[in-house]
Amino acid sequence: MKDKRILYVSSEVIPYLPETEISSMSFEAPRMVNSKGGQIRIFMPRYGNINERRHQLHEVIRLSGMNLVINDLDMPLIIKVASIPKERMQVYFIDNEDYFKRKATLSDEDGNLFPDNDERAIFFAKGVIETVKKLNWSPDVIHVHGWLASLLPLYLRNYYANEPLFSESKIVTSVYNQGFDGTLDKKMMDKIKFDGIAEDKIEILAKPSYANIMKVAINHSDAIIVGSEEIPSEIEEHLKSIEQPVLEYKKPEEFADAYETFYESEVLV
Repeated sequence: MKDKRILYVSSEVIPYLPETEISSMSFEAPRMVNSKGGQIRIFMPRYGNINERRHQLHEVIRLSGMNLVINDLDMPLIIKVASIPKERMQVYFIDNEDYFKRKATLSDEDGNLFPDNDERAIFFAKGVIETVKKLNWSPDVIHVHGWLASLLPLYLRNYYANEPLFSESKIVTSVYNQGFDGTLDKKMMDKIKFDGIAEDKIEILAKPSYANIMKVAINHSDAIIVGSEEIPSEIEEHLKSIEQPVLEYKKPEEFADAYETFYESEVLV
């Protein structure tokens, strides 16, 4: 992995949010690449329940100040950064007052999904890509974790299809058993179509369920990693129908060598 550039895009990362399979792997995988001499960047949303003072987040003025158009509305993009204690790793936070100020991650105190989670996902995907463009940092691999991050493969392969910075980048999506019940906003497909993305790429999002959102991510990725011992049967069946390489689930204590080999022999080829 020496000198390889790996971009990690995740809906959650420890120590900023509680430990889950996603937040843990979104920390352990970059730490592994870092230890092998690779270059990494980590991006996650700046949810309002992240303690900025404790984790020493600060705004990066030179990266902030851009507006992203989401469903015909201008939404200001704010970029913050923090360093993970005792690790030589920085995390970039995608922030916006309307989407991420509330003191919660994906649902309210009663467990109801926020009605604008679809727009938050679009904003996050665009925000990451625009920020990486400003950094002028061309990743060899982009590794996506969590459904809020899962629109990035779609946007990179369509909305940003002609962006030279990513012309050689390979996308890996990890699939977890950490989704949601029901669906996101039924107008999600229309909001994505507003960005000029063809309906045949996203027609499955007429029903924006967890499984369907992940299928779109899988379809636009170069390789897939199964991140949970069990995943929803609908996604499991979909993985059997694709041509991309799939790395089966690895336990936390054995993932490092498997991921490194997968990156080098299946993704970076």
